Amino acid sequence: MTDKDVSMPQGQALLDAVGTAFARLRRRTMQAPVDPPTGPKDLKRNLVLNIVDEAAEADTEMTVGGLADHLLVDPSVASRMVSDCISHGYLVRAASQRDGRRTVLHLTEEGTALLHRFRHQQRQAFEFITRDWPEAERLEFARLLLKYTASTAQLPAPGTGGGPPVPPAA
Repeated sequence: MTDKDVSMPQGQALLDAVGTAFARLRRRTMQAPVDPPTGPKDLKRNLVLNIVDEAAEADTEMTVGGLADHLLVDPSVASRMVSDCISHGYLVRAASQRDGRRTVLHLTEEGTALLHRFRHQQRQAFEFITRDWPEAERLEFARLLLKYTASTAQLPAPGTGGGPPVPPAA
């Protein structure tokens, strides 16, 4: 899509439809047949484990409060989600190596294995949903989705109060 396309009514309609598409994406993707099947708890656990894993990859520490900020939920909700993961052996709490007064979250071996299972299921869902697409379109969509996700890394950190985006000049 070129800048000219964006200014055309069809381009605007396409961009306006993105919000609705995002709202449907996770819900409908969860309906794809995967092995083993996913359940309602899996979605919450997947969110928690991915955030803890991303923090570890970035060499930062994740707390329950930080998790609440990332998920945009009340700390008590995040605490229940963490407790569920701990009780099932997917996470452990540990003293921070940077500030001993803080308690941070770490994936266990079981948590890492579950995270890999979730990622495998997500690939299965992607392949099922796009099974009728030409291979070039599947790969192009995957490339663009990864590019989009990488761009989200430039968003303000949760809780820092970054304002809404400034629309481009016409």
